[in-house]
Amino acid sequence: MAGKRRRYSAEFKAKVALDAIRGEATIAELVKKHGVHQTLINTWRRQAIEGMAGVFSGKAEAAAAERDGEVEKLHAKIGQLVVERDFLAKASGR
Repeated sequence: MAGKRRRYSAEFKAKVALDAIRGEATIAELVKKHGVHQTLINTWRRQAIEGMAGVFSGKAEAAAAERDGEVEKLHAKIGQLVVERDFLAKASGR
């Protein structure tokens, strides 16, 4: 079964990372408890710690607002293309 990678949910990664950050158990104990390699646990712990600053800096809110703006632009473009398609369909005699 070589080449088959396991995917973990964001919730699972967050739970494991939080366990590692708390430090109530050693990495070896967390490996046994969650069945995940120690490298993954250390990586998720580091990513969680680095990502925490973004929660308090407002970057997440700015990114969400940017996504919302992009979605609005895309909806406007879709509407424009639908109108053009309908116009061309009528003009071609369909």
